[in-house]
Amino acid sequence: MTLELRERISLRPYNTLGVEACARWFAEARDDRDVFAADQAASHLGLPVMALGGGSNLLLTRDVEALVLHVCSSGVRVLSDDGEQVLIEAEAGEVWHPFVMQTLQMGLAGLENLSLIPGTVGAAPVQNIGAYGVEFSNVCAGLTALDRNSGRLHDFTPGECEFAYRDSRFKHEPGRWLILRVRFSLQRTFHSRLEYGPLRQRLAMQGIERPTPLDVSQAICAIRSEKLPDPKVLGNAGSFFKNPVVSVAEAGRLSREHPGLMAYPQVDGRVKLAAGWLIERAGWKGFREGDAGVHQMQALVLVNHGQATGSQLLRLAKLIEADIVERFGIHLEMEPILV
Repeated sequence: MTLELRERISLRPYNTLGVEACARWFAEARDDRDVFAADQAASHLGLPVMALGGGSNLLLTRDVEALVLHVCSSGVRVLSDDGEQVLIEAEAGEVWHPFVMQTLQMGLAGLENLSLIPGTVGAAPVQNIGAYGVEFSNVCAGLTALDRNSGRLHDFTPGECEFAYRDSRFKHEPGRWLILRVRFSLQRTFHSRLEYGPLRQRLAMQGIERPTPLDVSQAICAIRSEKLPDPKVLGNAGSFFKNPVVSVAEAGRLSREHPGLMAYPQVDGRVKLAAGWLIERAGWKGFREGDAGVHQMQALVLVNHGQATGSQLLRLAKLIEADIVERFGIHLEMEPILV
């Protein structure tokens, strides 16, 4: 089957914020051949390729003058198993949460804290997704990507990915790399990560003293469902801002000026602040201007109440950023990739 190119396709069904934008060209890739064909087609058209997974970390502010490639590849395989450490490879188009649940059903630990994060496997390395004390980089064993500059495949080691907090090499070289497959190092022995207070409290309320990976996953799913709106019901991209990381001195100043500040010491000696606390303290929680708003239950989430444009959501984000600088002297950074 040859790759089907479609022209002037609405991307509203392909981004969880539900923003209207049009792709100049659009195609779906179900395997490597489709990816190579799309790369060649884009070169012929003189356009870049924009890879699209679940569209859960994307803010579209205009039509996209590119070949938008919706990655739909599927497949999960065991590459090695020494009885304790298991190397798993998953195709980029695998939907993230069902993949996490599949590894748990296989008796493997490592991904339970990343349960219910929207998106696909191929998008996880780009953002270095993280939640409840665990980041993608903690379990990454490498990945394979197409280098559009050379037309060749490259196998990345975790170090080559240059992971940082909600960041990676791939965010800084947009359009160059098309991630095809991702490898994970998972364990049969469970070493729980329960640093997040509400997670410990949830397990304690259930009388679970020695949780299994599935126990942790189910608790996190419940917490996330209570805090975050379902994109199918209310358009959103999850956490819209990164939690800022500041010096101990800066955190101390803010704590003195703003009692109750939520702050978490980091291994590098700095302190991570809760962006949601700052935004809520500034009075933005539940704010709405037209159809662009801030979620009434979680100030870290910007929402589309129906017909908000990407530009309207971006304007709201900029207003919040400016207000947080004025009130706290803290610069917030957006998580979603801006187009």
